[in-house]
Amino acid sequence: MNCSFCKIRTIGCLLSFLIFGFITDSAANDSGVVKIGLNYPETGPYAKQGLDQKRAAEIAVEEINSSGGILGKKVQLVLRDTKSNAKIARGTATELYDVEGVPMILGGSSSAVAIAAGEVALQKDKLFFATLSYSTETTGEYGHRHIFRECFDAFAAGKVMADYLNKNFKGRNYFYITANYTWGWTTESVLRSFTNTKDTVKYPEVLTELGAKDFKTALHEAKDKGADVLVLSLFGRDMEIAVKQADEMGLKNRMQIIVPQMNEDMAQGAGPEAMEGIIGATPWMWSVPFKYNYPRGIAFVKKFEERFKRYPTTSGASAYVILHEYKAAVEQAKTFDTKAVINALEGRKYVGLKDEQYWRKFDHQSVQTVYAVKVKPAAEVKKSKYQMDYFDIIATMAGDEAAVDHKEWIEIREVVNMKPELEEYENSK
Repeated sequence: MNCSFCKIRTIGCLLSFLIFGFITDSAANDSGVVKIGLNYPETGPYAKQGLDQKRAAEIAVEEINSSGGILGKKVQLVLRDTKSNAKIARGTATELYDVEGVPMILGGSSSAVAIAAGEVALQKDKLFFATLSYSTETTGEYGHRHIFRECFDAFAAGKVMADYLNKNFKGRNYFYITANYTWGWTTESVLRSFTNTKDTVKYPEVLTELGAKDFKTALHEAKDKGADVLVLSLFGRDMEIAVKQADEMGLKNRMQIIVPQMNEDMAQGAGPEAMEGIIGATPWMWSVPFKYNYPRGIAFVKKFEERFKRYPTTSGASAYVILHEYKAAVEQAKTFDTKAVINALEGRKYVGLKDEQYWRKFDHQSVQTVYAVKVKPAAEVKKSKYQMDYFDIIATMAGDEAAVDHKEWIEIREVVNMKPELEEYENSK
C-alpha cells in the first residue's frame, strides 16, 4: 500500500512538473518579449570594435521595436563580454542560450570566438551570426547550418587586394607578421596564395600572440630581411601598436605596409601619420552609402552620427544589418523555430547598407561587394569630420567573384570530414 502510494505520489509529482514546465514554456513563448544575445568584446584588444557593435545593435533594436518588434514581440538585447577569448565566449554563449533563453546570438570580434559560439549554437539547436569574423574557416572548415556570417572573409579580402598588389608589387620581397590564431593564419595563407608568395623561406613570417604590446623585434626582422612589402595580419589594438611602431622606425619609407582587413576605428587608433599610404580591404565603410547613393546606408550613418558624434565602422554596420535580417527571416517563416528561420535565410537576397547581398545556401556566407582601400594623406584626414575620412577605394570586386566558390568549399570540407553536412546540402537542392 505504501509502495502504491509512493508510485502514485511520484507520478503525480512528475505530471505536475511536466504541466508546470509546459505552462512556464508557454508563458515564455506567449510573452511580449524576445531576448537576443550580443556576445561581444566589451573589454580586451578588440573592445573598440565591440563598442561599435553594441551601439549599432541598440539602434537596430530601437527601430525594430518601434515598428512592432518581431512577430509582435519587443526585442530585448542581452549583453555578454567575451573579452575576445574563445573559452569565455563558449561559456557566455551557453549562458545566453540556456539561462536567458535567446533563440539567436550575434557578435564575435574574433574568428576563434565566432567559431566557439557557433559550435554552441549547433549543440543547442539555436542560431549564431558572426559580425566581425574574417577567418575563412568560420564558414569553411568550421561552418554548419547554425552559423551565418554577415561580413566578408579573408578570402574575399585577399582576392580584391591581389589585383592591386600583383600589378604594383609583383616579384617583390614580402614579409608577414601574423596574429597567431585562426583569423591570422587564414588571412596570411590566402594573401600568400593570391600573390604567389607561398614560399615561407623566401617570404618569411613571424607569429605574434593576440594582445601583444611590442612588435619591434618582428619589425626589425622585416627590415633586416629587406622586405619591400610588409603584411600585418593583425587586428584591433594589435594593429594600431604595430603600425605606430613601424612608422616610428621609419619603415614606411622602405616598404609598402599592408593591413589585410581595416576599419576606421583601427585607423584612428594608429593615427593619420602612421596610417598614411597603408593598403587594405573592407566590406563597408561609412562613406560608401554617400559615394554610391545607398539610402538605407545614408540613413543609418546619419542616425549613428547624431547619437554618438562619430561615424559607424563596418563592425557596427554588420550588427545593425544582422538584427534587421533576423527580423525579416523570422517574419517570413512566421516562427522563431531555428530550422524554419534557417530555411527562410538560405538564398535570401537583401539590401542592407550598400548594394544587394545574399545569404548563400551552402555556407551561409553573405555574398557582397568588397573594396580594396588606401589610406589618404594625413593632412587630408586631419581636415575631415571626426578625423574619420581615411580611405580611398582603389579597387572594387563583385561578391560572386570575390567569394570562395562551391568547388573550393567542398574540397575544404572533405579534408576535415564534413561529408554528412555536404550530403545534406546536396540532397536538399
